[in-house]
Amino acid sequence: MKVLLTGSSSALSQALLPRLCADVNVSQVTGVDLRPPHYKHPSFHALTMDFRDPKMTDLLPDHDALIHLAYVVLRGHTAESEMRAVNVEGSMVLLLRARQVGLRRIIHLSSAAVYGSGTHLNESTRLTPLPSFLYGQHKAELECRLEEEFPDSLRLRPHVILGPHAQPTLRQLLELPFYLKVPDPQPQLQCVHEIDVANAILLGLNCNVSGAFNLAAADTFSLREVKRERNPICLPLPVSAARVALHAAYRLGGWGGEPGWLDGLQHSLTLDCHRAAAELQWRPAYSTAQTIAETR
Repeated sequence: MKVLLTGSSSALSQALLPRLCADVNVSQVTGVDLRPPHYKHPSFHALTMDFRDPKMTDLLPDHDALIHLAYVVLRGHTAESEMRAVNVEGSMVLLLRARQVGLRRIIHLSSAAVYGSGTHLNESTRLTPLPSFLYGQHKAELECRLEEEFPDSLRLRPHVILGPHAQPTLRQLLELPFYLKVPDPQPQLQCVHEIDVANAILLGLNCNVSGAFNLAAADTFSLREVKRERNPICLPLPVSAARVALHAAYRLGGWGGEPGWLDGLQHSLTLDCHRAAAELQWRPAYSTAQTIAETR
């Protein structure tokens, strides 16, 4: 199998590529990313380009599968129109072209952010992303379009992806000596280890399933308990103060992706992953505690 991987220099790709190139069913991997490659292997060939480049049309027929990981999650100072052009319009064009040329497997990495908030949510739950979180809105819009126009694609919905190669902003969030002061009971969240997500992608390449699949570690956590375990002198920060600080950090340096991230920390979001276990044969190998411990 020849695989085309977009976002091949992303944080998740650092966990995925070694496993992808070691898969006996994969003979070649072509990586596409705007950033230089961070991985070398005889069967891996990296191209430095935008996945929206018209040249992608020429690449697609030479491959059997497409794994689409390229997206803008940390907006920074990127214009909203440009972020949407990548996450929605560009992604839709690429995925439909892959379908038109007859690629056998097409895997799109979505996100649990499409749900917004709620507990024990399964894949049939209505998608209601938080209004202030552009990344979640974009993922939900793209998923709705794919479900209508391309229902046989595979759409993975991982919760927050952590591990040794986690996004720097997520690592910084865990290390800050503050936690958000919200009323009890504390919002419950989940995460998923990068290796578990990589394994789900490999399973998706090698089995005939389609549709959406939730991915998360089985147990839940509150940000307050995690922060206190990592730093016993961690202090509570009122939401109003956190919002001012985040807006300032975002305005001055683009830190934190976008201010809307703060809203997600005030609501529970937990997933039901039974469908992934039953149809994809996927089960997380890492607990929440193990996943967070490896995120340093």
